[in-house]
Amino acid sequence: MNDLLWLWITLAVLVVVSVGLVGFRRRPGTRATLPPPTTGTTLDSAEESAQVPERGGVATAEAPTDLEAPPAVEVPEAVGGRLARLRGRLARSGSPLGSKLLAVLSRDHLTEDDWDELEETLLLADVGAGPAGELIESLRTRVRVLGVRDPASVRELLREELVALVDPSLDRSLATAPQTAEDGTRLPAVVLVVGVNGTGKTTTVGKLARVLVAEDRTVVLGAADTFRAAAADQLETWGARVGVRTVRSDRDGADPAAVAFDAVRTGRTEGVDVVLVDTAGRLQNKAGLMDELGKIRRVITKEAPLSEVLLVLDATTGQNGLNQARVFGEIAGVTGIVLTKLDGTAKGGIVVAVQRELGVPVKLVGLGEGPDDLAPFDPQEFVDGLLGD
Repeated sequence: MNDLLWLWITLAVLVVVSVGLVGFRRRPGTRATLPPPTTGTTLDSAEESAQVPERGGVATAEAPTDLEAPPAVEVPEAVGGRLARLRGRLARSGSPLGSKLLAVLSRDHLTEDDWDELEETLLLADVGAGPAGELIESLRTRVRVLGVRDPASVRELLREELVALVDPSLDRSLATAPQTAEDGTRLPAVVLVVGVNGTGKTTTVGKLARVLVAEDRTVVLGAADTFRAAAADQLETWGARVGVRTVRSDRDGADPAAVAFDAVRTGRTEGVDVVLVDTAGRLQNKAGLMDELGKIRRVITKEAPLSEVLLVLDATTGQNGLNQARVFGEIAGVTGIVLTKLDGTAKGGIVVAVQRELGVPVKLVGLGEGPDDLAPFDPQEFVDGLLGD
């Protein structure tokens, strides 16, 4: 009897263990039948994208009605409105340069110390020693001859001298009109944008595209700064906002000249008005910079002549900005200057200094972070803003 009991107990234990093992073996197979994680899935074809739309970075099988509508193309602000707004912003900032000059010139009796203070104010504003000396000499002569003392006359006198110093006679227009080749082929205007990284160069290219679109120009962007991984993405985003195409490499570190060439060829093939080419600015020596920019210029001109070479400078960098200007002026054949961050600080004199240094005009200025805070430079508007008019 005991043997029979033990036999039944043994059989029961074997049955329980067998059932457990079968269940254990089935669990992995059940997990394998679940769909694999889809987070970060990349879809290579338009057909796959239509079948499995992406939303929030995760591919799902929901109906296409849940897809977000593509963002609307923005309409940039008209250029005329920008000029008035930028002047107003400069005036509201209470420029230290204009206010300090007026405060000294309005004193009853100007001593030698007063004239020294005026010259020091101009030097601190990065006007430069030569232009500062010229302005002081002219002011001394006119104050002595005219006997100017009342605030209104002093302001007008200073305005005239500052406008003359900034030089309204310079041609500040951008050469963005399409050209015609000898065989009658229509060629786009090609604008090469140069400058060291950190000055807002790529952002300036994007903002300039908006200026051109606001003037009803058709544009192609060339992302030839292939050393910075984010540069092409940044430029492409700027272009997409106003419906402008960006030509870029499919890998970082590609040949910048090849990208520039492709951009100009695309602009020529598609019959656009302007091709804007962004370039790298992180090269560490003059020889390397010269080689790269020289190559870019050579390959571009195989498709279309260069219309403009714009140098982007940070207005707050002072003498360091002038050193950059000298190098690029020697190498790149700069035709115009774009000053970024030209707000109401005491550094407004950089306009005068950089024009004297390179012998080319400031053509565009940026006075803010907004997408339409870039405008053609106007000497009268700029001086009026400095004086708070």
